[in-house]
Amino acid sequence: MAKQPRVAQAEQDPKVRATNFEEVSLGYTIEQAMLEASRCINCKNPRCVVQCPVSVKIPEFISLVKAGDIAAAAKVIAEDSSLPSVCGRVCPQEEQCEGACILGIKGESVAVGILERFVGDWARKNNVNTVSAMPSNGNKVAVVGSGPAGLACATDLAKLGYEVTIFEALHKPGGVLQYGIPEFRLPKDEVVAAEIANLTKLGVKIECDVVVGRTVTIQDLMDKEGYKAVFIGSGAGLPKFMNIGGENLNGVVSANEFLTRANLMHAYDDSYDTPIYTGSKVVVVGGGNVAMDAVRTAQRLGAESHIVYRRGEAELPARKEEIHHAKQEGIQFDMLTNPVEILGSSEGWVEAIRCVKMELGEPDASGRRSPQVVKGSEFDIECSLVIMALGTSPNPLIVSTTDNLESNKWGCIVADDSGATSRSGVFAGGDAVTGAATVILAMGAGRSAAAAIDTYIKNL
Repeated sequence: MAKQPRVAQAEQDPKVRATNFEEVSLGYTIEQAMLEASRCINCKNPRCVVQCPVSVKIPEFISLVKAGDIAAAAKVIAEDSSLPSVCGRVCPQEEQCEGACILGIKGESVAVGILERFVGDWARKNNVNTVSAMPSNGNKVAVVGSGPAGLACATDLAKLGYEVTIFEALHKPGGVLQYGIPEFRLPKDEVVAAEIANLTKLGVKIECDVVVGRTVTIQDLMDKEGYKAVFIGSGAGLPKFMNIGGENLNGVVSANEFLTRANLMHAYDDSYDTPIYTGSKVVVVGGGNVAMDAVRTAQRLGAESHIVYRRGEAELPARKEEIHHAKQEGIQFDMLTNPVEILGSSEGWVEAIRCVKMELGEPDASGRRSPQVVKGSEFDIECSLVIMALGTSPNPLIVSTTDNLESNKWGCIVADDSGATSRSGVFAGGDAVTGAATVILAMGAGRSAAAAIDTYIKNL
């Protein structure tokens, strides 16, 4: 008997989707979800659960999908994750749950991510209530940042009866889910806002336009406003640049700024007045998921769009799915290419980016082959906009305004595995601690910190 192949999900046609901001991947029907769920062999020692940073009970929810009980599956996921529709779309499942799936050794792993997305979407569309408010235990906890780490921490604390208030610097909650990931990968109103609304049903309060470190300090929250503990999940929003000539020209931006304008501020929507500039040709420097998001956004805004990356295609750190989608949409990849200078006009606008060709040498300390310059290989790529997608580090504001809060040389808050920092009662997790990472790792850190905060307050 032939093995059942993995069920493919439908996608928008590449030529059509490259001109719009509607979601690329369309998910499963209930029949497709039940068929894919039937492929799971329900291992006695499910490696997928071990590799999930929030420990979702994967075989259990998949068994319920197989039986057609989607509401029950949603409740199982909700025990460990408050963002199933988000995680099903943006988690790097191939490196985590699906990467550990035993079926993947000789064939194709179970499509855990698409099944999780299906369950989350079905529950939302069918008004399945997976959360309920808890009676208050009388203790207040503040959460700084409404990104994945903060949302996960707040969810677990609210379930334990804590009175949780999230303080968000921007005008909408969601953090990187709101400003960083494009609409065509993660719909904002339909998915992000709906899953955050589940949090408020638990009694969590969210205050936007509050810049902790300016509007209010950590010290004030604890000493004047009565919060027994504070969790810092403020992310990593400070962009990195190359420090090469011409980076101060008009038409050089960080991927952070470009994506924030497009996503949070709706610059892609003609009914909004948010300015965004691409010109006719865009070069995105970098090879990670953020670079793919930026280059695919620029393409949709009408510009010829290129990725410039100093290593080869095999070394691209972005998800294979994102690279595949970008190629389908006509993105051009200039591999083994490294910028050395940005060239501008007499009016101060970008005209070209000067690059050198690279070749891969011996592996470095991380095991990746080090790129080396090919002598005499300089050449120019004409362009109107250069987007730097080279990673981010934490904003130094909170550390600089909080006494006795230790940080490392990269500006990341120093915290142990539980999230405890050098300051009593202050916990931290996610990108503020690790530097830029993934949504699901931030959620795992938020959950660990919630458990530690509960223990800390009970021992006061």
